[in-house]
Amino acid sequence: MVLEILTFPSEVLRRKAAMIDSPTDKLNALIENMKETLYAANGFGLAAPQVGESIRLIVYDETAGREGQNPKIIINPEIVEESGEQIVEEGCLSIPGEYVPVKRYLRVLVKALDENFDPVIINAEGHTARIMQHEIDHLNGVLFIDRLPSFRRDTIKKHIKRRIANGEYKTAQ
Repeated sequence: MVLEILTFPSEVLRRKAAMIDSPTDKLNALIENMKETLYAANGFGLAAPQVGESIRLIVYDETAGREGQNPKIIINPEIVEESGEQIVEEGCLSIPGEYVPVKRYLRVLVKALDENFDPVIINAEGHTARIMQHEIDHLNGVLFIDRLPSFRRDTIKKHIKRRIANGEYKTAQ
């Protein structure tokens, strides 16, 4: 089932998500629905808070399904090392229509659990490192616009308010 993706300024997007203690049928159903939602939205990554669940769960696919579907699931991810720098245009399913250059680490080492609750280490670089950082930010209540200089962030917020007022921007709470 395709889930509704919450958009800025939804409060759920600003909360720090809770750790997941154990597998459940509800969690497995959420994972399947998030996979379907990710591909329906043509995204690279989707964090549980974006669909209204404030838990530390991410579904991602570096190719966004362009090379066949290869979804990956990580639970309770944590960045334990980072290095380098990249500045690349970034967007977000929760802030549709806004794309701006964002500074991120070039490489990250992520510790997490997979969907079977087995420990995994992800040594990500480039595009995948950017996905990891963007989605883990969601788990911490941080949006990509928070990483911008204040004048740029304020411009985007004004643009969103104008789009909301004109009925061009759908807000989901």
